[in-house]
Amino acid sequence: MRKAGVLLTTALLAGCGGSEQSRDRVLGRVDAALLTSGGTGADWPMTGYNYSEQRFSPLTQVNAGNVGKLGLAWFADMPDARGQEATPVVVDGRLYVTGPWSKVFAYDAASGQKLWEFDPGVDKAKGVQACCDVVNRGVAAWKGRVYVGTIDGRLIALDAGTGKQDWSVQTTDNSKPYTITGAPRVVKDMVIIGNGGAEFGVRGYVTAYDAATGTKKWRFYTVPNPSGAKDGEASDAAMAKVAPTWSKNGEWKTSGGGGTVWDSIVYDAELDQLYLGVGNGSPWNHGLRSEGQGDNLFLSSIVALKPDTGQYVWHYQETPGETWDFTATQPINLATLNIGGSPRKVLMQAPKNGFFYVVDRMNGKLINAGQFIPGVNWASGYDMKTGRPIENPAARFYKTGKPFLALPSAIAAHNWQPMAFNPNVGLAFIPAQIVGSAYLNPSSPLDAAKPLGFNVGQDLGNAMYPRDAATVKAAIAGATGRLVAWDPVANKARWTVDYPTPWNGGTMTTAGNLVFQGTALGEFRAYAADTGRQLFAYPVGTGVMAGAATYQVGGVQYVAVLAGRGGALPLSIGYAIGKARDVPNVPRLLVFKLGGTAKLPPSPQPDTAPVTLPTATGTPQQVAQGQALYGRYCQVCHGASAGGGGVLPNLQRSANLGNPDGWHAVLIDGALKDNGMVSFAKVLTPEQAQLIRLYVLDEAHWAQKNLAEAPTAGGKVPARTGVR
Repeated sequence: MRKAGVLLTTALLAGCGGSEQSRDRVLGRVDAALLTSGGTGADWPMTGYNYSEQRFSPLTQVNAGNVGKLGLAWFADMPDARGQEATPVVVDGRLYVTGPWSKVFAYDAASGQKLWEFDPGVDKAKGVQACCDVVNRGVAAWKGRVYVGTIDGRLIALDAGTGKQDWSVQTTDNSKPYTITGAPRVVKDMVIIGNGGAEFGVRGYVTAYDAATGTKKWRFYTVPNPSGAKDGEASDAAMAKVAPTWSKNGEWKTSGGGGTVWDSIVYDAELDQLYLGVGNGSPWNHGLRSEGQGDNLFLSSIVALKPDTGQYVWHYQETPGETWDFTATQPINLATLNIGGSPRKVLMQAPKNGFFYVVDRMNGKLINAGQFIPGVNWASGYDMKTGRPIENPAARFYKTGKPFLALPSAIAAHNWQPMAFNPNVGLAFIPAQIVGSAYLNPSSPLDAAKPLGFNVGQDLGNAMYPRDAATVKAAIAGATGRLVAWDPVANKARWTVDYPTPWNGGTMTTAGNLVFQGTALGEFRAYAADTGRQLFAYPVGTGVMAGAATYQVGGVQYVAVLAGRGGALPLSIGYAIGKARDVPNVPRLLVFKLGGTAKLPPSPQPDTAPVTLPTATGTPQQVAQGQALYGRYCQVCHGASAGGGGVLPNLQRSANLGNPDGWHAVLIDGALKDNGMVSFAKVLTPEQAQLIRLYVLDEAHWAQKNLAEAPTAGGKVPARTGVR
């Protein structure tokens, strides 16, 4: 990996080269005027359509009266069967989209012909520091270039016409577990980018770079410097004011405190303000992070800045003293609403914690906060005078010393999947879900910070599913999804659509009275925006998570969406995605038009036949030790209770369960490091690696006996030895 200084020098030289003319011919008209208005709808010029990020298109050729005639126009298979989370950007008949490992692809938007692709060559070992899959949510376009952030922390400018790199700058310290998964935004000839990594231990910030050269313009840190020193950055004045909201000691002094801005960065062209959605604390546990003291600003907050300088304007904190991974990084929509008989410039957000917020953009004051899923139990509501939540004391598990079964959980009432707002019907469309989980205080030295794995200050092992078939099946049945049409003025749902599984796709809406959304079970759907009546469903043969885009070429309207599963829920929870585990994971870009006649090939079917398992030889003590180790280091990628989520290999079906040497080669020697499965020798002894194998083997036997519909192949099932 080249040093940032070398990259920047190369960038400065490249930025002065002779390719400006070619750049002007492609995407040359993507400027502030286009991104402010979004244009006529012929283009989808940025990830949220325009600076208001409503994901609302004025196109009406495809509408509630004819959407049932949509057919597939073309499709393109993508190379990596990991999480597909990007929204395409489309300008002048060219479609740009990203995939896992930060790869970029350009297509002719009408024919599907691939124009170019760019692979930044990310070291696959970086995947172990990506909390929620090696995903990327898209590019930004500006004056002849497209920009992408990479999972290893680079910001790269590409020539829109050729895909050749113009410049690259390292935005993070690569010795620390920073990542980038979000789409950049371009404002006033500056590219704005944040980062992730709070689950592992970093300090969050957002940086602005010159769009032509990659030169750094300003940086804003979202939490105070643990050393107490000034950073010499735009955030210094704000950090001096928020420092008293943090404890004098606590783990934030070594972890960095978190507060990463891993997704939502929104520019308000009307007020000339930049809004940052700030993430969770590091570690999650407020009792450890800040000794249970203070609101810990700007965690779980929306922060307004002056875009020219990065100076602080105002903030609103949604979850003071955040301790549940309740980020405020979810998509933000800007609008003007008639509230109380007066027009109000507002921003709207439905973050992880289950409340829908309407905030005055002028001053950051809370206008509304309503529960958009049933059963929210960490707080009963908000005090509208103070803007603070009315908390359930039991939710502060580090104070009570008792586990707290929370709804929502860290998986969220609404995660990264895009939310859309249709100003014609006055509704926001939230891809919501109901998924609970337990929060527990650390119970052993194993839960302390380690150089690999999540460092969240909780007992992750005992938060896995209990070894009880009825409880596991109830947890699966209780994890569901919901499309919520929310009225931000009335502060209530206008209509809802229930899904049998969580982790469904983001939403997009149009002036044709339509809302588009993909499902985890493999359909791409359209609903009437005003009533929620389903008007269209197309079987795509794989789960859909991403949000769609729509555009027009040659007088024809198209609708494009990425399909393919991955991300936090399928990786970490496994069983909770229910029937979606058996849906094939086929990464594809799908493009529809009225009367489209293209056909998809049959999807490969996953191997769900029972496997012959070796006889379990672990003692109850060994299995219990292996369970604790698995929960600490493995479940966030391979699923709670080793259940698998249909994305990464299901360890219950591993050929190495009966092969101690093969298991050692993977976990200790790093035999699969080129696939992203690095060696865990930094945190595991060879003996501990084998304890994990014995636990997974025992879990596989129990699951075959208690959860599988088909009988186990290969004879008698040994008795359960694990202890829960």
